[in-house]
Formats: sequence, C-alpha cells, structure tokens
Amino acid sequence: MKTALINARIFDGHTVLGATTVLLDGPVIAAVGGETPADVEVIDAAGATLLPGLIDAHVHTNAASLALALRFGVTTELEMQGTNTRPNRAGIADDDTVADVRSAGFGITPPGGHPSELFPPGFRPGPPAGSAPPPVMPFSTTPEEAAAFIPRLVETGSDYIKFMVDDGSVEGHPGLPMLDQATLDAGVAAAKRHGMLTVAHALTLDATRMSIGAGIGGLVHLFMDGPHTDEIIAFIAASGAFVVPCVVVNASMMGITGAALADDPRVAARLPEDWMATLRSSFGRYPQGRIGDVLASVKALHDAGVDILVGTDAAFPVPFLGGLAHGASVHHELQYLVEAGLRPVEALRAATSTPARRFGLTDRGRIAAGLRADLLLVDGDPTTTITDTLNTRAVWRRGTRLHQEHVAARAARR
Repeated sequence: MKTALINARIFDGHTVLGATTVLLDGPVIAAVGGETPADVEVIDAAGATLLPGLIDAHVHTNAASLALALRFGVTTELEMQGTNTRPNRAGIADDDTVADVRSAGFGITPPGGHPSELFPPGFRPGPPAGSAPPPVMPFSTTPEEAAAFIPRLVETGSDYIKFMVDDGSVEGHPGLPMLDQATLDAGVAAAKRHGMLTVAHALTLDATRMSIGAGIGGLVHLFMDGPHTDEIIAFIAASGAFVVPCVVVNASMMGITGAALADDPRVAARLPEDWMATLRSSFGRYPQGRIGDVLASVKALHDAGVDILVGTDAAFPVPFLGGLAHGASVHHELQYLVEAGLRPVEALRAATSTPARRFGLTDRGRIAAGLRADLLLVDGDPTTTITDTLNTRAVWRRGTRLHQEHVAARAARR
C-alpha cells in the first residue's frame, strides 16, 4: 500500500523544501513533490514538519532501548561499545518496532583500561541471546597487538573501529591504563588499511590531541577538562575529523541532571518510571567541569567547519548512566546544540544527514526518492523552534508506521 503525506513542511536533512508531498511505497520513499496519485492512503500533515528519522551517533543499546529510541523518532542508533555487530542483529534489521543499529563492537583498550572500571571484576559480556560469535575483546598494550585485532574486529562484524583514549581522570578513576601514542597510531593505520572508519573516545584535551595526531576519523566525545584553544580547534578542523560532542553526557558528568527534560510532559508521557528516575539523576564524576566551556567549544568547532553530530552516550540497564534516556536525550542534545549557537536547521542536520554521510549510511538521513522511509512527523516547525522536535505526530521505520503500544510493550520487556 502506498501512502502520501500531503501539506507537510519538509526538512529533507539539509534544508526546507518547496515541495509539500512525500509518497511512500513500502519501505522506501517513492517521490518527493508532484501530484498525489489515486488509490493511495492520504495523510494530511498540515501544520506539521516532516523530518528524516533521527540518528543517535553514540549509544550503548539493546532491544528494549532501541524500542524506546524509536518512540522518540530516533530510527537509527550507532553503538560505540556493545554486541550489536552484523552477525547479531538480523532480527533487529527486520523489526520495525525498534530503531536500526550499527556497532563498533568493543573498543581497543589496554587490559584494565576504560571502560573496565565500570564493570564487576571478571565481567565479560556475551552476545545477544541466540547469536554468535562471541564478541572480540581487543585488549592491546603494543602496536602489534592493536594492529592484529583490526582484522578480527572486521571479520566479526564491526561497522567501524573504536579506540579508547582515556586515563580515567574525568570518570573519577585517575591512573587507568591507557593506549600510548604508538599503539594508537598502529591501530588507526591498520584500520585504514582495511577501509574502516575509526572513532575515538577522548574526554580530555591531551587525549584529543593524541587521537587527531593518529589520524582518527571522528571523536565521539568532546573534551571537558578545560576551555578550547585556537590551536586545538584548528588541529581538529585541519584533520577533517567529525565530532560527536555528547553535551548531554558531559553535563551529566558535571552533575547536571536531565530533570528539565523529564519535566516536559511530551517526554514524561513516553518514558517508563525507571527511565524517568535515571533522567532526573546524573553521573556526577566531574563536578569541576564547566558546561559553558563545552558549549563554547561546540560553537568554535562548528564555526571552523567541523562536522558536528548528535550523540548522547545513552546506555543500559537503567540506572547505569544518570541524566540520559534513549531517544529523549537526542532531543535534549539538539537543544544544547542550539544553545551553543547553532541554528535549528544546523542542529537538525547534525541528527540526520551529517551522521548518515559520515558513517556511510547512504540509504537514510535524508528525504529523497529511493531512500529508506525512516521519517518523523512533528507538529510545529523545528527548523525555527528546536523544541518542536518533541511534538511527535507519527514515526515511520522502513515505511511502517509505529504504533506506540507496541513500543510500550517492548520497553516493558527489558
């Protein structure tokens, strides 16, 4: 059955179009603009804006979290540490009640390095139930070890390669083992030889310099241990790397909760009680941080031409990381980007076309003929008022309209 959305304001992932009609044919967008054919289901979107499905470029997720994300119009999550690699997500790919997912698998880190301190002694995660093979745990202390893990990560289905460049100082565990420059350099070079995108977890200025010096493709955190300098902004910009600031997690690390977001009835109506409690809490490990410095760094990077991507670092299980919730925190991050000085349209690009382009997701992130019908319809105009992204009227994943009761049931089965 074909569906025509008419009278919509259309943000195509880059700009607002003059067209007001989008035709869906099963899982794909058949046409943008033109006449409405006969014998199609017609949805009048007057007063609403149609957006590409949102992309969260930094999560740690499972099936229930993917369902929760979709409820908020997030149709794709990019996992930065976890088990949702290619062999483990066949069911997800075909399940239109959850967001789609891509994954780094597990990041390269030394034995005992971050994030080992966050888990019980001897913890070793297994793959999702009924899936195989077991995840590769790429513990590396030498250049040779890091390079040798790359083909194993590729073979076991990592979509991109992550490096952990973290001594634990921001998380309240200073002195953790950390990749040295030579090991980081060797791992990044090996990943590039395999044609893989590389990303780095880097929360400090020094870790950022190390990562950019190694030739990393993207930073999936923004430094929070001090204000930016002209030197570090120029260094990142010249490298061509993108940045996923995850302002929401930096705020949580500083003790800033998501209470204001939780107080929004548009959020409260869609979050289970345990996620509401998590959103109202914080991680609070770095109270000396300054959120104003983080926002100023975001603006400086954007002004320097660096691609900014929306990401949250939302995790599971609740209450693993306070101040965050899958799906809802994407909207909070959009608000932070606008607070930093991006125009609403620029913030929306950071959650749609830009992450799709930088992660090679050529079938989504935009509204154009032939692409996936991953769509979010919201009342109002988020291209001028960013908080309107929460005015959800409808969500489609591969052309299938989401029924909120299905999401609620899935979220309840964590």
